[in-house]
Amino acid sequence: MTGRWFGVVIAVAAVSAASGCGTVSERRDGATAASALFEKALGSRQYAKVCAVLAPATREELAQSARATCEEAVGQEDVPAGGPVRHVDVYGNQARAVLTADTLFLSRFPGGWKVTAAGCEERPDKPYQCEIKGG
Repeated sequence: MTGRWFGVVIAVAAVSAASGCGTVSERRDGATAASALFEKALGSRQYAKVCAVLAPATREELAQSARATCEEAVGQEDVPAGGPVRHVDVYGNQARAVLTADTLFLSRFPGGWKVTAAGCEERPDKPYQCEIKGG
């Protein structure tokens, strides 16, 4: 009997580790909060705050492609005002936030959720086309 319980405990631990720690609801709430923060900062043209919510690779690619600081590059992008978050799908440490007029993609980092792509438009039978994205 002890061996069976040990196997169950190991299986539960493996599932918990694979799920990215935290409940789906907690992860969804975190991704929703990061999406709302990104949208609020973008809408009020607080580009330093926008950059703080971007994933490191996204910040770097944005700045390199514009040959400017992240803040200057964000100001040059044509990212639409997304509006309120309608729903968030979470897959482990990845999430998709669907706003009224935009779609964001996020990843969870040790410091919290960060936006990896924004200004994304769905295309039938093709990947999303995003204005801001990381490598």
